[in-house]
Amino acid sequence: MGLAELIILAVGLAMDAFAVSVCKGLAMKKITVKNSVVCGLWFGSFQALMPLIGYFAGIRFASYIVDIDHWIAFILLVLIGINMIKEAASDDEDDADASINFKIMFIMAVVTSIDALAVGITFVCVPVSIFSGMPEYINTFFGAGIIGIITFVITCAGVKIGSVFGIKYKSKAEIAGGVVLILLGLKVLLEHLIKSI
Repeated sequence: MGLAELIILAVGLAMDAFAVSVCKGLAMKKITVKNSVVCGLWFGSFQALMPLIGYFAGIRFASYIVDIDHWIAFILLVLIGINMIKEAASDDEDDADASINFKIMFIMAVVTSIDALAVGITFVCVPVSIFSGMPEYINTFFGAGIIGIITFVITCAGVKIGSVFGIKYKSKAEIAGGVVLILLGLKVLLEHLIKSI
C-alpha cells in the first residue's frame, strides 16, 4: 500500500470521527481552539494506535493466512465500509453531547477507532510501503502516524463544521468514508487477481 492509497484509507477511516466531531460542534455553545484540539488529539491518537495493535496482533497469524491475505483484506475493508454506510442510513440520531471529559472522549475514541484495528490486520496482508528499503514495521508506524494526523485535522475541522452547518454533513461523510473503504478493498482484490493471471 503506497502513500496515496494510505491517505485515501486514512480519510475513509476518519469519517466516523468526523461525524462524532460534527455532533460535538453542534452541541457546543462556544467553539474554542482548545475544544477542537482536544477532540482531534483523542480521535487522532486512537486512530493511530489501533492499526498498530491490529498489525502486531495480525503478524502472529501471517504465516497461516499468506495464501488468502488478499481475500481477508478485501472482506475486512468491505465489511467496515458497509457498516459505515448502514450507520449513516439508519434513523438513529446520535445525542449531541458537548462534553469533552475523559470518560466520554475515551469511549468515543475507542468506538470510532475499532475499524482502524481491523485495518491494522489488513496491513499484514497488504503491507504499507511508504519508504522503500525500510523494514515493514517502520513503514507501518509511519502509516499509522499518517492516519492519526489526518484524523486529527479532519476531526478539528468537524467540530467547526458542526458549529456552523449543523448535522447536515454527518451522514454524507459516513457514506463517503464507507464507499472509499469498499473501493480500496476491491482494488486490493483486483490487483491480486490480475497478478495471479
